[in-house]
Amino acid sequence: MSDSVFESLADSLLAALEEGIGAHADAELQGGILTVDGDDGTWVVNKHAPTRQIWLSSPQSGARHYAFDAASGQWKDTRGGPDLLAHLSDELGVALEWKPQ
Repeated sequence: MSDSVFESLADSLLAALEEGIGAHADAELQGGILTVDGDDGTWVVNKHAPTRQIWLSSPQSGARHYAFDAASGQWKDTRGGPDLLAHLSDELGVALEWKPQ
């Protein structure tokens, strides 16, 4: 995956997350970093260009890294856990959707 494709996918994902979460919690996207303040603490989702991954810091599950899987169109946990949207939906209690563009 090229740098420009990663940036486009990651920016699209972060914008969709901000929109989807923002209706239910305090979510702010600045400079490629999404911060979500919830009752249980603060979640941080950011793009990590050198590894072409999305990184999540969660007060519930700790740090996780996600790589885009073109075949499924999902950001898959690099350690085999649930995909990013399923994981965040579960932790935040919000149904999240995103489709690669």
